[in-house]
Amino acid sequence: MKTIKLLLSFALATTLFTSCYTEVVVDDYIDEPTISLNQLLGSYELWYVDINETIGYGSTPFLQKAFTLSFRNGTMFANNNLVGIGSTGNGFGIAVADYNAYDMVLDVYHDVDGFSTFDVYQVNNKTIELYNPNNDTSYFLKGYQRSNFDYDFVFYDNIHYFLQEYEAWEKTYTSEFGAINEFDNENFLQFLAGGNDSEFRSSQDAPGTSVSNLYWDYTGVYGVGNISGNAYLKTLTLDYDFFNNEHFELSVINDGKIELYHPASQTVYEFVGRGYIQFLKTSNTKNKTTSTEKLRKERKDKVENPRENTRG
Repeated sequence: MKTIKLLLSFALATTLFTSCYTEVVVDDYIDEPTISLNQLLGSYELWYVDINETIGYGSTPFLQKAFTLSFRNGTMFANNNLVGIGSTGNGFGIAVADYNAYDMVLDVYHDVDGFSTFDVYQVNNKTIELYNPNNDTSYFLKGYQRSNFDYDFVFYDNIHYFLQEYEAWEKTYTSEFGAINEFDNENFLQFLAGGNDSEFRSSQDAPGTSVSNLYWDYTGVYGVGNISGNAYLKTLTLDYDFFNNEHFELSVINDGKIELYHPASQTVYEFVGRGYIQFLKTSNTKNKTTSTEKLRKERKDKVENPRENTRG
């Protein structure tokens, strides 16, 4: 009799535990959406790819490079670049794929990456999960209308990618005020995509030199950091080990021009982007000086990241 009571107690506890677990899952996800998948995907004009919420160790390239996706009558649009975000394609970005949505399955035929299939789960009224069964990885997308999407926030929150969207940045202005310093000699900067996502190169070649003819005589690491209370001003640290790190305040003048203020010398520099890189439809649109496509990663802002390097 005692044995029977123990078994019954165990069975009851198991039932209660299972019921509680099921309730949590139901609370977090909407089990049976009352609208079709096509209606769900079209309910928001923009789906922000929240890369930091990704679960899994796999990678779907077109999702890694996109800031936003839009699903419009069988064509998928993406904002892959920060240059022009908010204006390119009336805010939708560029067409990158065809898609087919049925039941809760999304089939994507990407112009470059080919075919991918996803199981789609509606997490809540504003969030969906795209689960790729082929690499066991989930991406989470948050819905917005263009009228209430903060393009500026996305731009400045991901500004390290903006720096990577040109083959080079050429110095076009140095203020007359400010102390003479070593950085005065640097005329070109390049911020590399891929790898550890924090490498830069610099050149002292004469202004006006074409990007293809630049000699990159120094390679180091860089970091972009936030400035408390000012979302539109960043710090930029360039690691030059032979004359220590160079620290700047980075501000964006427009989509193709940045200002670097050098507090140590109180000098102001302006750099103009040369050779815009559109992360579009082909993987070879980047100049040969950069070997890897931009892929967004979970990232913490870096202020300093020293590495030993030597010029030459």
